[in-house]
Amino acid sequence: MAHGFLIHDDHDHVGVAVRDLQAGDSVTGVYQKSLKETRITLREAVPLGHKVALKNLNQGDQIIEYNAVIGVATQAISVGNHVHVHNIKSVRWA
Repeated sequence: MAHGFLIHDDHDHVGVAVRDLQAGDSVTGVYQKSLKETRITLREAVPLGHKVALKNLNQGDQIIEYNAVIGVATQAISVGNHVHVHNIKSVRWA
């Protein structure tokens, strides 16, 4: 089975969709460094190239990708949610 998302670092909170993912699907992702796999059920559709939450996050929590802070959650985010500009604020321009 092909992976639905990639995870750059073992400490990341998000994975990146490698194809369009549909809400309700159970999808497998792979950690690029360790090659471990994880499986989640999607709560929302996640378009190709967008992020999917791998852990539950509270409003104000930092979001980690590439083992670095990329943003802050502007609302609660659950495992399997689409993670994008509607629920995170970038720290790049903060």
